Amino acid sequence: MSAITPAEALDAVFKAYDVRGLCPGQLDPALAEAVGAGFARFALEESGGSATTVLVARDMRPTGVELVAAFTAGAVSQGVDVVDLGLGSTDLLYFASGAKDAPGVMFTASHNPAEYNGAKFCLAGARPVGEDSGLGRIKELALQRAEGGLADAEVPGTASSDDVLDAFADHVRSFVDVAALAPLKVVADTANGMGGLVVPAVFSTLPMDLEVMYGELDGTFPNHPADPLNPANQVDLCARVVEVGADVGLAFDGDADRVFLVDEQGVGLSGSTTTAIIAAALLDRAGGGTVIHNLICSKAVPEVVREHGGEPVRTRVGHSFIKQVMAETGAIFGGEHSAHYYFRDNYRADSGLIAALVVLEQLSVAGVPLSELRRPFERYAASGELNTRVDDTAAVIERVAAAYPDATTDRADGLTVDCGDWWFNLRPSNTEPLLRLNLEAADPAAVAARVAEVQAHMAG
Repeated sequence: MSAITPAEALDAVFKAYDVRGLCPGQLDPALAEAVGAGFARFALEESGGSATTVLVARDMRPTGVELVAAFTAGAVSQGVDVVDLGLGSTDLLYFASGAKDAPGVMFTASHNPAEYNGAKFCLAGARPVGEDSGLGRIKELALQRAEGGLADAEVPGTASSDDVLDAFADHVRSFVDVAALAPLKVVADTANGMGGLVVPAVFSTLPMDLEVMYGELDGTFPNHPADPLNPANQVDLCARVVEVGADVGLAFDGDADRVFLVDEQGVGLSGSTTTAIIAAALLDRAGGGTVIHNLICSKAVPEVVREHGGEPVRTRVGHSFIKQVMAETGAIFGGEHSAHYYFRDNYRADSGLIAALVVLEQLSVAGVPLSELRRPFERYAASGELNTRVDDTAAVIERVAAAYPDATTDRADGLTVDCGDWWFNLRPSNTEPLLRLNLEAADPAAVAARVAEVQAHMAG
């Protein structure tokens, strides 16, 4: 079997929003060196030569050490200085990129299993880099480097390190009135991910009783996968919250930029419910404003936004789209059903920790349990995301669309069909031959019936 070409190697790991692949296997130091050179050159191009410093951080995956070293060598070769922030969460890297006004790269595979690693990129000010905003150019430049092009700069850059954890913790706490916080009992399941570092740092000066589950940084994930979107990975947290009589549970993903909340009865909140709670709080404080929500959020989200004097704006799924629309509209907040929460005053970047503190502040001020606080924001029943493997995603989408000729439809991201008292979105996966169905209706019985109906159309 012939050896894989550099182009094939890069094709395998460059995705819609980031770089991700098996490590070792698809992602190795040689490829990381090429990506480092390519990203440094891209950052210089985009900034007109002013981006002479690149920040880099990594999560707890053991392979991150050699990947960061190789990336740094590639970037330095282009005359760019690299500042290594060491271990950190993705939102810590975004904060540093915003505060220092420098491009940044976070080595993480987020919620993926232990055998993966990857990289998320941003330009100065935490501006996102995705499929439509530079990722392709980075790939082109990395390929040039891998094939022997992209010569070294006459004067190489330098490599140094910095610690921004305390500054990041201060920044996160600045989003709430610390004096208003009640002495709540909080259990955080950090799933052996980067939450084990950043969560205790943020809570260290707060008047709360924090218990951290699985707080050891261990990229082999010995307790459960670091993917809280899967309810199975919230089971331990839900049980612990009830067992110790906690007020709230927090479930973080591997790079700690996402959080799911659990109430005192051990019942999880959807990303849509959390989005609605945060939107209401921020709109009340600001006296209105624009709030972004992606198109698989509950209809309750735009309803709540309007009720609190805000203007809801619907967008495609994905952080680079949301951040772009936030920049265009001046939105104060954006939320995704997948538990990404974006804040204007956080350089429009997402942060699970900021989201958690805003909800904890609302709990403190309201003086009611989370099971009660959540109730006005939960108005419909949802299917959750249902994945179906199909041979031809485009053909199945067209077949389903044809079955609802009288409904309101749009193609902003896959197919969204709104039938008035129920709606659904059907969109293809970026990486697999899967269709993802999200459906919302008045109650669980209606959801079950409508899911069966749509799936019958999908099957033909």
